[in-house]
Amino acid sequence: MAPTIVLVHGAFAESQSWAGVIERLRAEGFPAVAVANPLRGVRSDGDYLKATLAGIDGDIVLVGHSYGGMVISNGGGGNPNVKALVYVGAFAPDAGESAIELSGKFPGSSLGETLKPTKLPDGTNDFYIQQDRYHSQFAADSSAEDAAVWAVTQRPITDAALGEASGEPAWKTIPSWFLFGSDDKNIPVAALRFMAERAGSRRTVEIEGGSHTVAIPEAAQLVELIKEAAAATAS
Repeated sequence: MAPTIVLVHGAFAESQSWAGVIERLRAEGFPAVAVANPLRGVRSDGDYLKATLAGIDGDIVLVGHSYGGMVISNGGGGNPNVKALVYVGAFAPDAGESAIELSGKFPGSSLGETLKPTKLPDGTNDFYIQQDRYHSQFAADSSAEDAAVWAVTQRPITDAALGEASGEPAWKTIPSWFLFGSDDKNIPVAALRFMAERAGSRRTVEIEGGSHTVAIPEAAQLVELIKEAAAATAS
């Protein structure tokens, strides 16, 4: 029986961003679930993922994009059905590290200057990427027309979530695979390489010229990596 592929989007995206990956997974016979990541906090989002995983029978491969890597790292542990982790332009934090800390660990991120805050009733902020900067910042290897739609449908993340420290990460006990683009402007490529090496990545795919959302135009390459992870960890 094929494992269920659970896809966790990050900030400034939503579940539909996995559409090309889902189409290919279904064609290959893999059941899939695209989680609606709340983007409210590392611990609470991780707990939401854990609740989703508890309702899935059989083996699971967890795939996280961007901040979704924080979520699979915190929500993937402790469930024996989770066999593999696939990080896609994603944070793979160690205990105590936050998304903000990791994105600033190496030079190259221009995300901060593109963000637009919205004040929430509790005094915290939601952050969006400014729509006119979304294409160049987030999805430069996709068409401007597509990126304009994604800019409108992007889901915000709280400042609290970006600054919250990770718990003990699942990659310390579950094998991992990594895919990212060389031209990621959200998470510097040096940080992505560092996290992949630290996590003991079974295979790392770096796509030349790829943006932060490289897995949209390169969905086929991501599906091949997911298939590799599924085969390597089959029960």
